[in-house]
Amino acid sequence: MADMDDIPRPLKARPERLLDQVRARVRERGLAYTTEKTYLHWIRGFIRYHGRRHPGEMGAAEVDAYLSWLAVERRVSPRTQAIALNAVVFLYHRVLFMPLGQLGFTRARQKRRIPQVLSHAEASRIIAGISEPIRLMVQLMYGAGLRQAECCSLRIKDIDFAMTEIIVRSGKGNKDRRTVLPRSLRDALQQQIGRVELLHHQDLAAGYGEVYLPDALERKYPNAASETPWQFLFPSRNPAPDPRTGVIRRHHVHASWVRRCVRRAVRSADVHKHVTCHTFRHSFATRLLEQGYDLRTIQELLGHADISTTQIYTHVLNKGGRGVVSPIDS
Repeated sequence: MADMDDIPRPLKARPERLLDQVRARVRERGLAYTTEKTYLHWIRGFIRYHGRRHPGEMGAAEVDAYLSWLAVERRVSPRTQAIALNAVVFLYHRVLFMPLGQLGFTRARQKRRIPQVLSHAEASRIIAGISEPIRLMVQLMYGAGLRQAECCSLRIKDIDFAMTEIIVRSGKGNKDRRTVLPRSLRDALQQQIGRVELLHHQDLAAGYGEVYLPDALERKYPNAASETPWQFLFPSRNPAPDPRTGVIRRHHVHASWVRRCVRRAVRSADVHKHVTCHTFRHSFATRLLEQGYDLRTIQELLGHADISTTQIYTHVLNKGGRGVVSPIDS
């Protein structure tokens, strides 16, 4: 199954529809495609909340009402409310050119949640119940701290065996970073690359050996799309038409297939925790803290913009200065 959801749809030179105008402004500012989709989601929600009225007919009062509803009725987190605010403000400031002035919506209440993590034994049991190549993907989430989308988007050239590192391209916040390449996965990764190379040669022989590249890269490296290093490390089973051009290409595996495999493996492993693909990333960070690595190093490997995000993992450790021994265990 191919995941084409991360390929931007084409736009007219002068889009007429409001949401297409939002898309165009987002792309003009060089924001990530995930940001584009997120902004559209919350702008649609704003429009639906007000009975599908055109935003040009509304203003600060309607924005306050929507954001307050999210906080009071939907009980969203402050982070979610802030994303919705950014989306609506972008619409008014960058697309409609209508300043909103001072807003007075009800702020969402902070909910401090400790991330769910797995013990090493639990993670190993779950991974053992997953078939290749999805098993290798989950091993990379746990062994390198990759997000699911980052893992799906890996290309052959992003695996640097000589430097023992993985290059994450356009991660969250549209930033690149380096993370550790687990030594125990070197052989499995080389075998996976060999399978991709064979599949790519077959695709070339069949006449559709190109891979999707963002527009800027496609212009800069016109021949790269058909070169082996640019192929996705975890390709889809079948090629599919590019939604922009209709060209038949083999994209990366669909994220929903990865999630489905993880859910099945969790049930089979008899792990009674809420486990998602992101749980393996949480567990990666916790293992590093247990091993004594400093927060700044972990922050860089995870790609957190703010170290306060990384500090949340200190709350899941049962060691160190805050470690408490129960009286019943004395």
